[in-house]
Amino acid sequence: MIKVHLVAADGAETTLDVKPTGSLMEAAVAKNVEGIAADCGGLLTCATCHVYVREPFAGRLPPPSGDELGMLEFTAAPQRPNSRLSCQIALAADLDGLTVDLPATQY
Repeated sequence: MIKVHLVAADGAETTLDVKPTGSLMEAAVAKNVEGIAADCGGLLTCATCHVYVREPFAGRLPPPSGDELGMLEFTAAPQRPNSRLSCQIALAADLDGLTVDLPATQY
């Protein structure tokens, strides 16, 4: 199991103990985390699982694909250099302690 931390816009933090498989979005949805809407279910056709990845983890992730970059153009909250779609963050053992900030809105 690994720990991932999701910090809401109001500062409230949710810590999840999850298996290092699947995506961050899948783990958040399975645990009913508010702030990850995931309308498309991870098909990369919406931007409602937008997160801001904190360092050092932002630098450890593979760069976003062209499709992810395209969808990031549609986020409701402002895009930042560390913006990612949580459906594209594959959980792995080296992401133990991953911390992401949730935007104030996904719509």
